[in-house]
Amino acid sequence: MIPSLETPRLILRPPEIADADQIQQIFPVWEVVRYLAASAVPWPYPEDGAFTYIRDIALPAMARGEEWHWILRERANPGQVMGMVSLMDQEDNHRGFWLGVAFRGKGFMTEAVEAATYYWFRELRRPVLRAPKAIANEGSRKISQRSGMRLIATGERDYVSGKLPAELWEITAEEWAAGR
Repeated sequence: MIPSLETPRLILRPPEIADADQIQQIFPVWEVVRYLAASAVPWPYPEDGAFTYIRDIALPAMARGEEWHWILRERANPGQVMGMVSLMDQEDNHRGFWLGVAFRGKGFMTEAVEAATYYWFRELRRPVLRAPKAIANEGSRKISQRSGMRLIATGERDYVSGKLPAELWEITAEEWAAGR
């Protein structure tokens, strides 16, 4: 069972089927999906995409102990889905996130990423966290930089917006603990 997490401004709780309608409203927007992995996000996004994702991908992976997902909600407005942060037990792909356009630029994802990273290292006791990203995804790159991650590799990856130059960022448990 995956616990809810809390930050000063956010409540992060595991997704439920009931979240699908709100996700479907704010997720399939080009600004949100363009730098997400093409293998994970069908585009154009189907009308039942959020429902299918939660039911067929997120919930089963969580039950198997391979992925940990949290829906972001602001404490001041807990009825509104803002985005999602996820941890995955995949080679060179341990963390991902998305945030609705209306909620960007306010530090919400930085808070959510800090909570998820804490969970990765303290609760799951993983030795390293790696996060791939498109070089063009400045917001994601800034979150990695601010959280003490370092660039370890470059290459290309397939994103919803096409094949793009990509980076792989990393932080070890020791580096993370030293920076806290």
